Amino acid sequence: MNNYPLVRTIYLYLFALLGLVLMTIGGVRFIDMGLKAFIFTKAEEEQRLYNKQPPMPIQIERIEKIATTQDTTDLTDDEKATIRQWLNDYKSWQEQQSKFDYIISKRHKDASFNLALIIVGLPLYLYHWGIIKRETKRKKNQIQEA
Repeated sequence: MNNYPLVRTIYLYLFALLGLVLMTIGGVRFIDMGLKAFIFTKAEEEQRLYNKQPPMPIQIERIEKIATTQDTTDLTDDEKATIRQWLNDYKSWQEQQSKFDYIISKRHKDASFNLALIIVGLPLYLYHWGIIKRETKRKKNQIQEA
């Protein structure tokens, strides 16, 4: 008759539980994503508005002064080139922003994390629970034979 130490039994149940917890967390988060995407579509609206905020340029006060007075005589050539470069970058950024959906990006990021939890949790759970079932069955058979 094989006696397994208590530490091994605790280890097996602990890691089976850990695998089950990881799968549960991943599954719950996937369901949450689905509910937000298809039923509670306004749940992420605040994030959409926040992500549409344009970036603030360096030295905004100086650019505002130039925009209001239209006087560029006190600007150096380097400053004029910097402002032109910033305007080009800003237009490019606005174009990229209009094509980019932050919510879908966040969902993809969350989905990859949730899938990782399930991919790690499922084999962990199945392996350790399988050992527990085999050992329990073996002990049950040994008791019935005795």
